[in-house]
Amino acid sequence: MVLNNPTQAPATLGYAQAAVQAVRLEMAADDAVVVLGEDVGRGGIFGQYAGLQQEFGPQRVIDTPISEAAIMGAGVGMALAGLRPIVEMRVVDFALCGMDEIVNQAAKNRFMFGGQGRVPLVARMPGGIWDASAAQHSQSLEAWFAHLPGVVVVCPSTPQDNFSMLRAALQCGDPVIYIEHKTLWGSAGPVDLALDLPLGKAAVRRSGNALTMVSWSRQVLECAQACEQLATDGIDVELIDLRTIWPWDRETVLASCARTGHLLVVHEAVQAGGFGAEVAATAAEATGCRVKRLGAPRIPVGYAPVLEAQSRIGAPAIVTAVQAMLA
Repeated sequence: MVLNNPTQAPATLGYAQAAVQAVRLEMAADDAVVVLGEDVGRGGIFGQYAGLQQEFGPQRVIDTPISEAAIMGAGVGMALAGLRPIVEMRVVDFALCGMDEIVNQAAKNRFMFGGQGRVPLVARMPGGIWDASAAQHSQSLEAWFAHLPGVVVVCPSTPQDNFSMLRAALQCGDPVIYIEHKTLWGSAGPVDLALDLPLGKAAVRRSGNALTMVSWSRQVLECAQACEQLATDGIDVELIDLRTIWPWDRETVLASCARTGHLLVVHEAVQAGGFGAEVAATAAEATGCRVKRLGAPRIPVGYAPVLEAQSRIGAPAIVTAVQAMLA
């Protein structure tokens, strides 16, 4: 793949292509950046490493055995030794096999050893409902990692964000849990290769004064559809894409809530214990706004389409929730 000149106008790239470009730039700029995981040599199961092993060689794009604990453990060791590894977990569901290395090693090392060691790794673990893939391949677990002190949690929703925020994650210096949605890989959009985006800064996808809607990852697309429908009824909703779950952009969200007086947080994850509760509670405490959460029921994602649909939060449900709040 030919790297676009950063001075050129934004190119249209797929979500996966944007990630490849981000990794390529960081690997070219810093020999310490390496990739390790299953199937990365052939480009990854979503094409998110396409061509990188051929360009940088198998010593920097490293195929591993099928052991997530070993992959993550090796990544932590590499990071402590001075490398900047991208640790590929294939999907977030498989990362559960490497949780000890994430929770007790990567997240805590800097604190436990007084900053003598840093773990600048990026753990890529695609999350969310994967069409017809059932309960063990369709989980949204970002709230688990948001609860974990010592890590940054990123959930990019667009190709531009996947390019710019993956680069920012690789430059972060601390462990980053990087959750790309499994069904966004085929999406495409404009990508400015010269655009830098900081971690911890939300994007206001749509301005409005009637209600503040907060979401992230693929669910932002459903929210955008709902906002379009609501606008036809004269309801202007402000849609905020958090992009980074931790640290999250309190300033942008609270300023919007103070203005609109209403907050609806929408996420694909199970509503019970979801990160939406943190956003809603913080906004209610700080601004006194009316709050509501909208997330999936506390059920495993089903394989059959009719069961899978029960775990999805579509635009119609979002529209109904907004109308009820403003009634």
